[in-house]
Amino acid sequence: MDTPAPPPAPAPFPEALRAAIGANGLTLDRIVDRLRSRGVALSTSTLSLWQTGRCRPERADSLRALAILEEVLDVPANGLSALLGPPRPRGRHLPRPADAQGLAETWTSTSAAGEAAWDGVDTRWDATLTRLSTHSRLVVDAERRERSVWSRRLVRAETEGADRWIVVRRADPTAPRPALEAGPNCRVGRVVHVAAEGLLVAELLFDHRLARGETALFEYALHHQAGHRPSTRFGVRLNQRTRERLLEVRFDPAARPRRCCVFRSSSLAAEPRERPVPLDTGGSVHAVALGAGPGRFGIRWEWD
Repeated sequence: MDTPAPPPAPAPFPEALRAAIGANGLTLDRIVDRLRSRGVALSTSTLSLWQTGRCRPERADSLRALAILEEVLDVPANGLSALLGPPRPRGRHLPRPADAQGLAETWTSTSAAGEAAWDGVDTRWDATLTRLSTHSRLVVDAERRERSVWSRRLVRAETEGADRWIVVRRADPTAPRPALEAGPNCRVGRVVHVAAEGLLVAELLFDHRLARGETALFEYALHHQAGHRPSTRFGVRLNQRTRERLLEVRFDPAARPRRCCVFRSSSLAAEPRERPVPLDTGGSVHAVALGAGPGRFGIRWEWD
């Protein structure tokens, strides 16, 4: 007597999602519209990433969005979510300093789209990269608006295999998405932009996977198209301790601020303390923090 063949294994999540979308016949834009009408903010780029398996829903807001997506696609409840399996190892599951915080907890969001942005990138290695030195320079143009932000970073891998850095920038939400340019020793990976919040989250991929104890030196720049708001601050959120963090702001000669201050907090939740800092003869101002973080650090200024 023949032994019955075992039932086929369920399709992986990306394949099942592609099949459900294909069977339904809706375009991604129509799907996004129907989700929006039900109070769910999900972009077509995120849906595309889910279909290809390059990322998958894991955060609470994304899983809630998936439940509504099942309804839109006429898929039985949990028909797609049951195929996700256990969560991928992410930064919070890898060794990290006791006082460090995850990126999503550091850069809190006010919308479902902002919360879902972290599902579009791989943050697992962030906690394993020790911040040795970072120099960032903001250029402010004659119209008092952000023009570009250049950064050079030196990090050290504390585990085997780290292969990327996550760039996070929150800027003027009235401006178009900034262009990310990779410099030496890295290239641009996935990029997620939440226009309503001015939030950009992106991967910079190293030339190779780092060995434990290996350092990586890399540069990148964000080029901004002018928004509607004058720039009034250049701040960073440090989610773990940083040995050296240098911030610099260069003002156009036609746009010199009346007053500049450096601010720094002892934690992400604490109120920052301020001190005045003068412009130099070239119209620039800088501030350096040694052994800083977690916390907030930056420069703010006032116009006449």
